Amino acid sequence: MARSTDPNDPKGLIREAYRIDGIALPECRSIFLDWALSLPDGQDQKQALTDLYRAYSAQDADHPMTQVLAEGLQSAHAPKRRGGWRGRAR
Repeated sequence: MARSTDPNDPKGLIREAYRIDGIALPECRSIFLDWALSLPDGQDQKQALTDLYRAYSAQDADHPMTQVLAEGLQSAHAPKRRGGWRGRAR
């Protein structure tokens, strides 16, 4: 697989997922995990995910990878609860 010129998808994993006929949600989730783990150190994962979602959701809204990207965005924007006594002390 050739390297991608997209800095948000350096290995081209997301791009290739959209090219696979008949790909299902579990495979897309696995590819997404590989994408997330392969981003270069220091790259803003949330921004990369936002950019990828904007690029691909417009052209293939019904693709399972679009759903995975949307789920990733929702998780990235979800508020984090502080656990333990710090969460209850306020």
